Amino acid sequence: MEQIPLPSPIHYELILQLLERQTMSAVREDPNLRNQVNQLIITLRKAAAQQKHLEEICQSSSMAVDHRWSLNHVNNRHVTAPD
Repeated sequence: MEQIPLPSPIHYELILQLLERQTMSAVREDPNLRNQVNQLIITLRKAAAQQKHLEEICQSSSMAVDHRWSLNHVNNRHVTAPD
């Protein structure tokens, strides 16, 4: 059975760290922007949790997950690249 390609969890971590450490401090004076950044952080945390849940479902169904680091993934059949 073919592996299911999913983003590597480190992608979520990197974006969250950037938003929490740098973006949030850059918008600390503007409550509206701070709220928008906070909502983005919440959304990304939910997305990461959803992916983790999907991975658990795949694992319990004996389906392999292939954590991808980029769109330029090489496998035995073809190269997958952005359009």
